Amino acid sequence: MEGSEEFGRQVMHTSDYRSGEAYRGRQVLVVGCGNSAMEVCLDLCHHNAFPTMVVRDAVHVLPRETFGRSTFELAVSLMKWLPVKLVDKVLLISSWMILGNIEKYGLRRPSLGPLELKNTQGKTPVLDIGALQKIKTGEIKVVPGIKRLLHGRAELVDGRILDVDSIILATGYHSNVHSWLQVDTLLQGTEFFNKDGFPRQAFPDGWKGGSGLYAVGFTRRGLSGASMDAVKIAEDIGRVWKEETRQAKRITACHRRCTSQN
Repeated sequence: MEGSEEFGRQVMHTSDYRSGEAYRGRQVLVVGCGNSAMEVCLDLCHHNAFPTMVVRDAVHVLPRETFGRSTFELAVSLMKWLPVKLVDKVLLISSWMILGNIEKYGLRRPSLGPLELKNTQGKTPVLDIGALQKIKTGEIKVVPGIKRLLHGRAELVDGRILDVDSIILATGYHSNVHSWLQVDTLLQGTEFFNKDGFPRQAFPDGWKGGSGLYAVGFTRRGLSGASMDAVKIAEDIGRVWKEETRQAKRITACHRRCTSQN
């Protein structure tokens, strides 16, 4: 961000965040509006800090539970019978009934539905666990993007200037496959994963590599994608085990016949 050198305050990523205790009484700017940002803001509130969330993009916020069931569980069940766009409509209508109109709090919804957006762009909807109520009461403030940083302050794109003690970047994560997969000794790794640390084969074919190497959860489709990967991998391992077992039995039977003939 422009002005980072003169900001002179703590700037960290959510991967290093542990607890809001260290921020008690402080003005904290949380950059991002995904699940991590919402949960960090809520935790900061619980520790009597003063969080302000920078929302640069549109975001879907869904209730954690819908009609007494997990929203995710409900969506998966509906997708067995209905197309994605229709399931999205059900989720958005029920979300509006439970959460109300969130756009008046500075949270714009994307044009695509939550499931379609996840499937096409890998963007996960937020499952609210209490942060939205804090936004409604003003305990969590919502502001647009940052134009630049000043010494101990942040200038927003709308011209406002905020006093800031700390900045927490809830700006997402990168795959770290290449930091632990030893591609020099396991050449299949270079063929399986691209330079960004994701399978070269697009979903739904990116779950299997060579030399017994599998990948679960690299679909960018949430738990449903990870579940599909896991089922395919389990079936493949079962198939390989059966083939190896049959082959071992044939070798044993042949060995016994040869021994008996001698």
